[in-house]
Amino acid sequence: MQGNEACAYAAVVAGCRFFAGYPITPSSEIFEVMARELPRVGGVCIQMEDEIASIMAAIGASWAGLKSMTATSGPGIALMAEAVGYAAMTETPLVIVDVQRAGPATGVPTKPSQGDIMEIRWLSNGDYEIVAMYPWSVQEVVDLTIRAFNLAEEFRVPTILLMDGTLAHLHEKVAIPSEDDVRLVNRPKPSSPPEEYMPYKPSSYLVPPMASFGDGYRTRCEGLAHDYQGMPTSSPDVYEELVRRLCDKIRLNSHRIAQLKYYFLDDAEVAILAYGTMARIMYAAIRELRDEGERIGLIRPITIWPLPEELSDLMSEMKKVLVVEMNYGQLVREIERLTDRKRVVFCPWLRLEFPCLEEAKAMIRRHLHAG
Repeated sequence: MQGNEACAYAAVVAGCRFFAGYPITPSSEIFEVMARELPRVGGVCIQMEDEIASIMAAIGASWAGLKSMTATSGPGIALMAEAVGYAAMTETPLVIVDVQRAGPATGVPTKPSQGDIMEIRWLSNGDYEIVAMYPWSVQEVVDLTIRAFNLAEEFRVPTILLMDGTLAHLHEKVAIPSEDDVRLVNRPKPSSPPEEYMPYKPSSYLVPPMASFGDGYRTRCEGLAHDYQGMPTSSPDVYEELVRRLCDKIRLNSHRIAQLKYYFLDDAEVAILAYGTMARIMYAAIRELRDEGERIGLIRPITIWPLPEELSDLMSEMKKVLVVEMNYGQLVREIERLTDRKRVVFCPWLRLEFPCLEEAKAMIRRHLHAG
């Protein structure tokens, strides 16, 4: 099964019952599978007139009580910017799949890239947090799609699953679990009577219970700065509390959200830091280079936003950290904040296809003993 198909099937297992989208390479197979599979489970799949309408329809469906998703690529993500901010402000559970392609603008539609790392993080205006994850295999696409829905629901936050054109069309054997075999999380629901319900009064972990339209509660989906009742306000005190909470519900729970894996670090003097498909290629190259006597390891952030806190400690033990990305410098800027910049070496790859094994080994060798 290819990555895009696996993502769609996993979304159905995760409880997704609404998908709105607009076809765009290289994500279109997600739409095709959802159009076939959602009606079989009582869900709805709809093609909208553009990406703006797609994400707004998904937001509306979420407020009607359905787990919802949209999928696109970099140009579509750009069109969704204002709506992502709206989803963050209204605390709408929502999953967005971004299958990255070479940009900017129309770019090269059929070629992969890792060029949306900063786009998804700083997409909309104002202060807010999102969650973003990047798998490196088709099986991990399945696992992280399910996790994306769980995190979106638990923290009432837009959650982004990153892929690229290569992973999206990579065919591998996968295990698609049944709903009975996975832990599914649903959004927190109000326990108070309707007359006492305040739609934006936070719980102990900073996430307010969410009543759906039609539940009998007074609900307000307010994009303006708002108080606990959801009423617009320009009070400095209320605004500060609101914005701090929108950020802190992710920042203060990052230890529960962020994931990373590392390999061969026990004796390593140099670490390669890579993510997604690039990390998979680097892993294979590192194994062969270690057989040649090189003391190198791999650090792989699975959660891109928020970045795992233990990154700093792992990098502090290395003489060098080679950051390898299929872009011209995005996540490396965050990595430089987390450790001594002098130990960070950036290794960009801009060749429209991921490097083969020999190219990856040559890239590592070129930087391993330089300087």
